[in-house]
Amino acid sequence: MPFRTRTAVSGAILATAAVLLCPAAARPAAAPGAPPGWSAAPAPADGAAPSARDRPYFYLAGAPGTVMNDRVSLRNPGGRAVTVRLRGSGGWLAFAAKEVTVPPRTRATVPFTVTVPPDAAPGEHSAALVATAGGTGRGAAGRDTVPVHLRVTGPMLAALTVENVVVRGRGGAAVIRYTLVNRGNTVLTPRLAVRADGFFGPVLRRAARTLPHRLAPGQSADLTETWADPPGLDAVTVRLTVTAGGGAHGSATASYTALPWGVVAGPVFLLAGAGGLVVVRRRRRAKGTGDGRGGEPVGSGDGAARPPAGEAAGPAAELASSGSGARA
Repeated sequence: MPFRTRTAVSGAILATAAVLLCPAAARPAAAPGAPPGWSAAPAPADGAAPSARDRPYFYLAGAPGTVMNDRVSLRNPGGRAVTVRLRGSGGWLAFAAKEVTVPPRTRATVPFTVTVPPDAAPGEHSAALVATAGGTGRGAAGRDTVPVHLRVTGPMLAALTVENVVVRGRGGAAVIRYTLVNRGNTVLTPRLAVRADGFFGPVLRRAARTLPHRLAPGQSADLTETWADPPGLDAVTVRLTVTAGGGAHGSATASYTALPWGVVAGPVFLLAGAGGLVVVRRRRRAKGTGDGRGGEPVGSGDGAARPPAGEAAGPAAELASSGSGARA
């Protein structure tokens, strides 16, 4: 028993010495990314867990129209006072004081409220609490941001549509352009499947894969898919199908016709040649209609109006003959 007592006393002495020699080890480590000299973090709950270390961000949940309360803790371990300005990235946050001066080696707690609008869509909403300080002292200037995650309670609706699908050829490949729209009230991570069917059967099959895009409620994204080896001669129907969590589902189609240049140019040249032959034949027929002697047509030109030599033409000649007879 005496041996155990001496061992316990020795352990206590060693522990005390370690704290005295390494005081930094006894303090909680600063949050990663926090500016030197001061920091902002969620304040501990009312004397109970979670602590500031266990609470790296704010999380609040409430129905539309609810007003929720929380507190931000401003820590100043330096030797000079620091003036910190507070603001929220969204209009839902309101602070008891927008500017706070924190004395040296002191922690200040600032209450704030989050007011959920009555027409807020149920689901996840993100914001941030931004603390900014400016000054000339070491560690006085800087900025710290604390995420705020807010969940608005209510019926959840997951709805996703794919729109404006267009397929265009590009060299020997093709590009599929489309738009995804989140029509629901939850954040969605879409999955896309692509298929194309031609006149002779399937020409493209791409299994559903997760896209590197997250769509907030009401958000849209214009995206493209590259089709490296489309058919060279075919009429194709391309179908895009999108899905997401919560049962979201949508699909749309577009037509794509691939025709080689030779197939298009051949009929054009044939039609042009046939049209030329028709014109030439018509001109030859027009030249061949005459008096049967290959000359000018009868009744046309100077030959039709020129009488034989020594003869009068028409009524004038008859008049001349009757006049001379009267004088005789």
